[in-house]
Amino acid sequence: MNRMFTKSHFARHIFQHQHKLIQQLLQNQIRLCSGGSQQVKQALRLDEDDINNINIRTVAPPATPFPMTLEHAADVGEQFKYSDLSVRLAAPHQLHPKPDADDLSFGKYFTDHMLRIAYHRRLGGWQKPEITPMENLNLHPAAKVFHYAVELFEGMKAYRGVDGRIRLFRPEMNMARMNVTAHRSGLPTFDGEALIKAMCRLILIDSEWVPHTESSSLYIRPTLIGIEPTLGVASSDSALLYTILSPVGAYFKPGAGGLKLYADPKYTRSWHGGVGDRKVGSNYGPTIHVQKEALKQGCHQVLWLYGDDHELTEVGVMNVFMLYINDNGEKEMLTPPLDGLILPGITRDSIIRLCREWGEFTIKEQKFTMPWIRQLAKKGRLLEMFGAGTAAVVSPIERIAYEGEEIYVPTDAQDSPVYRRLYDTLTGIQYGKIDHPWATVID
Repeated sequence: MNRMFTKSHFARHIFQHQHKLIQQLLQNQIRLCSGGSQQVKQALRLDEDDINNINIRTVAPPATPFPMTLEHAADVGEQFKYSDLSVRLAAPHQLHPKPDADDLSFGKYFTDHMLRIAYHRRLGGWQKPEITPMENLNLHPAAKVFHYAVELFEGMKAYRGVDGRIRLFRPEMNMARMNVTAHRSGLPTFDGEALIKAMCRLILIDSEWVPHTESSSLYIRPTLIGIEPTLGVASSDSALLYTILSPVGAYFKPGAGGLKLYADPKYTRSWHGGVGDRKVGSNYGPTIHVQKEALKQGCHQVLWLYGDDHELTEVGVMNVFMLYINDNGEKEMLTPPLDGLILPGITRDSIIRLCREWGEFTIKEQKFTMPWIRQLAKKGRLLEMFGAGTAAVVSPIERIAYEGEEIYVPTDAQDSPVYRRLYDTLTGIQYGKIDHPWATVID
């Protein structure tokens, strides 16, 4: 993606950080983000007329779980530009009190502003982006999103680091996955770099909503919906891309121990040829009833199974990992493959890459089943299981309720659990304790 500098700031940055810049350029992994809050502009003495002088472009990392670039269809029309972004700040009476970090729950509170970008094919494509006060949407009752679930979303976070700076975690991955989902859903694709820049501006405007603690973060929800007011199952010629922000605490309460999962093979989350590998709302609504059933059974989440062999797919809204002793007496980690049944999670991809860099055990993407897990547990070869995702990061699994029995997983009983090391590494990158190219600093 691009970062925009003034001439003076760019020169100062080069002289102060040239050794890091050269190293990152060689690795093709610079991920910087543009911002535009008044406070930052004053601190750096930025000139409004001089803000678009220098561009630095990164090259996408290899072997990503989905295409990092997607060619826009000819009929999509014009793309929106960050340079066209307008800002309408909330009036004093529209500002909301900020909740205490200790009172944060997931998705309950929202910041003072939002980003919105309209799309109308008849008007030539994407319209100019705008940041406005947080407000309700005005949609026609026949909008396709209401009748045919023509919509999709992403889940991202902004983190206030130990140095006070705000970071994103691999945002280009979210944009690529969102565009792939838009293509699958008959919605217009967009310029991911431009959206990241616009969201960075939004975050800087509402920067005081980013919690000043490592136990919390600012959840970012980019959403794309079909708003054409016509009935009929067809692509939508009008759409709305918007982003809202929500300060959040831990997804699972601290000290609650490992997760207990409800694994009932009569329920299926996704199937081959469907959209289980895309982040669309229709994947999640039908799971609510099953989640309620899991709670009745004293479980925290649903372990979704597939097929006659009870193949593991996901844990609630997380990807699942298992560490065990293989037939050669060696440690090996498994996670389900990207065969259309599961979401290609960004945390999932990060864990795979970290484990391969460590080189301490083999990690494979392959199918594994509940009957096999039951056998491994009985033989004492099952070591750890955990879920992984943006909201919960890494969450240990302790028990699985399956076919009338309770399978114990000794995840937290290990001397040095791998899940905990992964959690510490990922959060270390996110909160600036570990210098890593996956962290995008918002300046």
